[in-house]
Amino acid sequence: MNELDERYSISEDAIIESFFLLSREKQFEKISVADVVKKSGVVRSTFYNHYENIPALISAAEDKTINDIFELMESFHPKDDHQLCHSYFLAICNYTKDNPFLASILHSPRGDSFLEKAMMMFHRYVAELNEAAPEAIKDRERFAYYIAATIGINLGVLHKWTSEDCKEAPEVIADILTTVFLNGVLPFMG
Repeated sequence: MNELDERYSISEDAIIESFFLLSREKQFEKISVADVVKKSGVVRSTFYNHYENIPALISAAEDKTINDIFELMESFHPKDDHQLCHSYFLAICNYTKDNPFLASILHSPRGDSFLEKAMMMFHRYVAELNEAAPEAIKDRERFAYYIAATIGINLGVLHKWTSEDCKEAPEVIADILTTVFLNGVLPFMG
């Protein structure tokens, strides 16, 4: 990566990170370019080199959040191993709790749009996972539904948890997700 590309990437990260922080303080509709510029430390022209406007920044923040979750998902290889599952679900819970944008968007008017975008990407993930699944899986269509069910359960639990301001510890939510996966979904996936 050359110096110009590196500066562009650093600026983009600063803009998105400042937007994430601002989403803790304000509703998305009330965040201005001036707010983002001030919080990120970039100049206005740099903002506009990256994003046309705040809605474009919101869309980029959604994409970054979904991609971050995918990176976590790709590191997970389901096994009947409580510690492995718990570690994965704890990582998802901590990411959700530490990402004010994710918690905010799940409960905003844009939440439906974000969930639709996430489900489309998750569908692609399930299709790729299904294609790469071992030949031992006899009914690939059912396997895809089990993966989709797991994703739906996770989103539902995270939505409830964030709507209650993450009052339960991430470890408690990870335990719930682990129990549901190991006892409710995994037995049917084999």
